[in-house]
Amino acid sequence: MAVTEPAPAAPPGAHEAILRRQSLRESAARTYARSLPIVPVRARGLTIEGADGRRYLDCLSGAGTLALGHNHPVVLEAIRAVLDSGAPLHVLDLATPVKDAFTTELFATLPRQLAEHGRIQFCGPAGTDAVEAALKLVRTATGRTGMLAFTGAYHGMTAGALAVSGGGREAGVTRLPYPHNYRCPYGIGGERGAELAARWTENLLDDPKGGLPAPAGMILEPVQGEGGVIPAPDAWLRRLREITERRSIPLIADEVQTGVGRTGAFWAVEHSGVVPDVMVLSKAIGGSLPLAVIVYRDDLDVWEPGAHAGTFRGNQLAMAAGAATLAHVRENRLADRAAVLGARMLGQLQGLAADHPCIGDVRGRGLMIGVELVDPEREDLSSGGPPPPAPALAAAVQRACLRRGLIVELGGRHSSVVRLLPPLTLTDEQAVAVLDRLADAVAAVSRAPHARAGAVAGAGPGAHHRAETGPPH
Repeated sequence: MAVTEPAPAAPPGAHEAILRRQSLRESAARTYARSLPIVPVRARGLTIEGADGRRYLDCLSGAGTLALGHNHPVVLEAIRAVLDSGAPLHVLDLATPVKDAFTTELFATLPRQLAEHGRIQFCGPAGTDAVEAALKLVRTATGRTGMLAFTGAYHGMTAGALAVSGGGREAGVTRLPYPHNYRCPYGIGGERGAELAARWTENLLDDPKGGLPAPAGMILEPVQGEGGVIPAPDAWLRRLREITERRSIPLIADEVQTGVGRTGAFWAVEHSGVVPDVMVLSKAIGGSLPLAVIVYRDDLDVWEPGAHAGTFRGNQLAMAAGAATLAHVRENRLADRAAVLGARMLGQLQGLAADHPCIGDVRGRGLMIGVELVDPEREDLSSGGPPPPAPALAAAVQRACLRRGLIVELGGRHSSVVRLLPPLTLTDEQAVAVLDRLADAVAAVSRAPHARAGAVAGAGPGAHHRAETGPPH
């Protein structure tokens, strides 16, 4: 298999020089640049061309932002139309035709009950800003302060969003167990494990000696992304909706990464039929440009004017690109396509796992796929649990993929899950190429003499912190 394909290159030495200057100038907090030392200069669809003249298949897609891939024609056309019209590019929160078109298209895609009784708040440019707005909203509406969140969660990097993420330490946040078939906190998995997780939640809320005051809200991801690609069981989600509704606890669904067709439904909550009180939306809704909103039930709209604001709420280019993306996904039924193609890819990856014991689990929903790498030789047969995670092995697979022209990201509590987030425009032929390169990388790494010796290296505090905090939301 060819490692990469030639592409028009930047001036000789530009690639190395740019990377060198980046390492000297940028913050030590940079993330993707460390594991993906490339310098993109052109991109189209699934493909990125680097300054070194190489081409890569991008299965990171801006951490799930690029629903239509890089520089899709409908997105570029929408952006050019605004630029050519002379419309103002910065309008704070004023009404504009561009914003009206975006909100109309967005509401047309939402669960009907929410769309019919919904309000929208434009937030700062990132998903973490929308999470902050959602937390502030439910606290204002209920007059309460505490929050219910879940183990393994990732909601962003600002203070409030980080507090409700899996690694948060805020005393006012109560962390609940998130169902996990492969690494079930109860050692059971399946429907029974999810049932116990829901029962624990209900018991905690109703126990007069449980020490938990009535919370302001519950926030969850319908599929935990940075947490390791863990889909929430539909029955569990419905049970939690019942639990929160009966107790007047607003339910916040963080659809920053799962939205706009990614999981095989336009919004991931639609798999279960759950209608949350608040939806947090960002990433793909901006069509590759910064945009973040919350949509919520109108009876929660008790804010005073100016109670939540932001200078960059009125990104006209992002709204135009977002409206075009939402419409294209809806009109071309790309969510259905993601469901079919994702199921096929999951099946093929499960076949790969059968041949490679270092693949402990393959899971996901739609085109949100995770492959967990483990060290099978360290399995504790007496406990009956799965083998330990292998973060060093996963990192080696990521590097091997990059050498073969495939960009993937790692996630999970120990960064041991190889994640695939290809654009929804992925073709059958491209899917085959992606899986071929991944399979080749896994085979090469598992044959390497160092694979077993270093399989669990790196699972210390640093790796754990990286998995829990994640990249910018």
